[in-house]
Amino acid sequence: MSIILGLESSCDETAAALVTDDRRVLAHKVAGQEAAHGPYGGVVPEIAARAHAEVLTPLVEAVFAEAGLKLKDVDAIAATAGPGLIGGVMVGLVTGKALAHAANKPLIAVNHLEGHALSPRLTAPELAFPYLLLLVSGGHCQLLRVEGVGRYRRLATTIDDAAGEAFDKTAKMLGLGFPGGPAVERAAQAGDAKAVPLPRPLMGSAEPHFSFAGLKSAVMRAQQSGQYRAEDIAASFSTAVVDCLVDRTARALAASDGVTALVVAGGVAANQGVRGALSALAESHGLPFIAPPLWLCTDNAAMIGWAGAERFALGLTNGMDVPARPRWPLDEAAEKVRGAGVKA
Repeated sequence: MSIILGLESSCDETAAALVTDDRRVLAHKVAGQEAAHGPYGGVVPEIAARAHAEVLTPLVEAVFAEAGLKLKDVDAIAATAGPGLIGGVMVGLVTGKALAHAANKPLIAVNHLEGHALSPRLTAPELAFPYLLLLVSGGHCQLLRVEGVGRYRRLATTIDDAAGEAFDKTAKMLGLGFPGGPAVERAAQAGDAKAVPLPRPLMGSAEPHFSFAGLKSAVMRAQQSGQYRAEDIAASFSTAVVDCLVDRTARALAASDGVTALVVAGGVAANQGVRGALSALAESHGLPFIAPPLWLCTDNAAMIGWAGAERFALGLTNGMDVPARPRWPLDEAAEKVRGAGVKA
């Protein structure tokens, strides 16, 4: 049995976890930063980096204490090395390097997106490669064919905003608070999804990619018109996002032979409307639908520890010169698409 210490600090959650290669989470701690970023309606990178630096070491100490283990007991240190807010990524990666050097343990630099991509396998041992993954979060919206650890083929990405980014900005426009995804979902429960006419960008088109900037702009115009309740805008927006996600995913499924399952991961995968619609889509294609439990959807260190365990089992470790990366696509060979500069 291998024990991996996972560290995550790519955005606004600081986390540490101890994970085994037989899928046990021995300890897991997360420190959120909602109170610090709430007044700004979004994540402030400098504030996030300082918070990571302040709390990561105590979190590491706490997971070792909870598991009754010491640093010498782990087999490797896995730390997020990107993509993400570079200040936060550097805090976690440098901490991981220091611990690995001090204990003479292997270092595993984990792509944060690979953490999400492999996270369903932590709680669903039956999930086998290859599977079709909708990776949908605050910074990314991609469809990927997951063929193995480190082997990803990108089928689609967003050409502008990610779905989670659109949720956050919609929440800010409607004054619903931060983080935006859960706030919009709560408001939508009291709204009429048919009350506000909103577009479904690229829905039904031959282009495989996603687009949410136009939808976000339509929300702004609806809010500024004063004609609609915030709850109705939230409900109509949420339905539009789900429609777009399902349409694009259905297109990818039609072109994906031999996949074992339809999988969703990332922060937006915690949205119940998204999960329900994708579950129905998978059923219509005769495929299992697999989503991580809600706590494993948002940024966490258990998924980084598990990705580290999967890589460690294959002998995939890194040297101390591995860099922190603000951008790090899972499919380096994927063709760039129009407008995709930051998101691809």
